Amino acid sequence: MPQTGDLGANTNLIGVAGSRQRLITPALVLDLEAMERNIARAKAHTEANAVALRPHSKTHKCLTIARRQIEAGALGICCATLGEAEIMGRGGIGGVLITSPVVSEAKIEALMALNRGADGLMQVVDNMTNMAALGAAAAQAGLPLAVVVDVDAGLHRTGAATVADALALVEAAESAEHLRFAGLQGYAGHVQHIEGFEDRRKTSLAELELLRGVRDALVERGTPPPIVSGAGTGTHDIDPEAELLNELQLGSYVVMDVEYNDIECRGGKEWLFESALFVRATVVSANHDGSATIDAGFKCFATDGPKPKFAQGVPIGASYEYFGDEHGRIVFAQTNERLALGDALECVVPHCDPT
Repeated sequence: MPQTGDLGANTNLIGVAGSRQRLITPALVLDLEAMERNIARAKAHTEANAVALRPHSKTHKCLTIARRQIEAGALGICCATLGEAEIMGRGGIGGVLITSPVVSEAKIEALMALNRGADGLMQVVDNMTNMAALGAAAAQAGLPLAVVVDVDAGLHRTGAATVADALALVEAAESAEHLRFAGLQGYAGHVQHIEGFEDRRKTSLAELELLRGVRDALVERGTPPPIVSGAGTGTHDIDPEAELLNELQLGSYVVMDVEYNDIECRGGKEWLFESALFVRATVVSANHDGSATIDAGFKCFATDGPKPKFAQGVPIGASYEYFGDEHGRIVFAQTNERLALGDALECVVPHCDPT
């Protein structure tokens, strides 16, 4: 497609066959074919489990990828921040759910402006004061705002702490003239990377019980919530067992990372999704036995998780070590192994969202 402006050091390689091998490094590489396979597999998974998919855009923050997800059947997009939601909503993406509270006066004002043009926008809320502020702002704007009551799923980051608190929020949303109750959310982020599958499964299903209590109370009174949204990549094949969620908020699945690749899958099987995001780097020094230096260090990776792992271009058994802001080190399994100056290689990113 046509490109305008300066897109960086590799702009001249856009659309050129074989350009991946010619990239000026360090470079972040998205493997489109692998990503599209992940999108197709997520579609098949949700269809097989009779749930919808509202993927999290915090992983990619990219309109083009969001559109591909929706074209493949996603009913909307989740956004962790108002800024992400503004990009998605103004870019024509419908069904945006902002999954974190928006509380300051300036942000609430911006939320109301976004609500005028973003089709199907929804905002989570977990506090009565915030609910009242959103209701007052929506009334002043003269336009209803759809709100989703956030229920704590054990992380204690956001969410109503009890069934009674959640039901009170639902009732407040229903009674507010300019708010519309759109459903419930419960996301257990702390569960997603539990290494053992059975431990992860047991914990995730247990943490959903508070959300189930809220859902069941609403069903009992004859007002079932339109959406019950949650889950993540690490529990994509666990949470549907609960028969509670009717939409999944998977995010990292679209590109994956070391953090997810390292956890156990059901039955010890291979992951349904494959790595699609890499950092390409070049050997810049190879003067010592047993190691070589590359041009991808701390500044190229999110450092809140495991170390990068090599995807290609190095001998089997080689490992990565951080070697400074701009440099990384390849540690060879055998001291007689070497790479030449200028050799290229690729690393799977440790944690895809903040990379």
